[in-house]
Amino acid sequence: MLLDGHEPILPDTDATGLRWRAATAGDLRNWADLIARTAAVEHPVWYEKHGDLVHVLESGKNDPRTHTLLGLDEGGTARAYGRITKNPDGDKANAMGCVDPDWQHRGIGSAVLAWQEALTRLRFAADAAAGYVAAPPRLRIRTEEQHGHQSALFTARGYGIVRWFNEMHRPLSGPAPEARLDTGLELRTFEPAFHELARLAHNDAFRDHWGSEPRDEESWRFTLEEPTARPDLSAVVLDAATGEVAGYQLASFDPDAAADRGFKEGYTELLGVRRGYRGRGIAQALLADAFRRFSGAGMDVASLDVDSANPTGALKLYVGMGYQAVNRSMTWEKML
Repeated sequence: MLLDGHEPILPDTDATGLRWRAATAGDLRNWADLIARTAAVEHPVWYEKHGDLVHVLESGKNDPRTHTLLGLDEGGTARAYGRITKNPDGDKANAMGCVDPDWQHRGIGSAVLAWQEALTRLRFAADAAAGYVAAPPRLRIRTEEQHGHQSALFTARGYGIVRWFNEMHRPLSGPAPEARLDTGLELRTFEPAFHELARLAHNDAFRDHWGSEPRDEESWRFTLEEPTARPDLSAVVLDAATGEVAGYQLASFDPDAAADRGFKEGYTELLGVRRGYRGRGIAQALLADAFRRFSGAGMDVASLDVDSANPTGALKLYVGMGYQAVNRSMTWEKML
């Protein structure tokens, strides 16, 4: 499948020693094994697993036949991969990828990144041709501060850091703080009846957040169906008068990460409060509820990731609830 009549040139096989093509369902185990091997050496806080890659292949907005790339050695073992995602009306593309540690320092990472940049240019052109608002092609990539080899690659190719993020932990050894809701607000366990209401709440809550774009039904479904998603550890706050979701906390638990890191963490994937309900203690109530749910499920810490320059004052909120920063990551960007 071509993008606007074109497709990016694949990395050179002679130069890289790898055969390149798009990922398919038959590659899932091979692909996941590559990422796991890389993670075993580089120790990222999070990495994609089999279930996440299934979602990648199911995407309707980012066709895996054009938006994924696998590099295979002579025996058929995956040694490198790359992909990009973009919303049709978005002003940026996001890239992910990795190179097997035994195959690094051979120019393969640079080859994958060049392919991602070429694909980003084509995708922006295709979206503009389809009638979406034209925008200059922009590629963003998220890395962790500990991975200096990635920073060196992006710096060499003209990327700059545009945002910092903090991974934050709160021990669950003590009691959860008390946080009461105003009359007319109800805290409820997250369930299917709240899926669409929570999506609408998310789009309202995050419309003033850097880098955020509205979630449509497909992208929201992918969020809710993540393999590590835990609706039983998630909650919404309902406005009894209107029936709308005023705020929500979506949680996950990754048993593989627990084995790797040596502790169990209840992770808050998303926390949002509608703009009209801010300042009423809803975020605090959702977090206090999450602490109780996490503790009851045998977790050791509550964790989340926060934009260091979040305009809603989220960093101050989390510190006030007992969180402490433990790792940093950054977003790199390049205008193509």
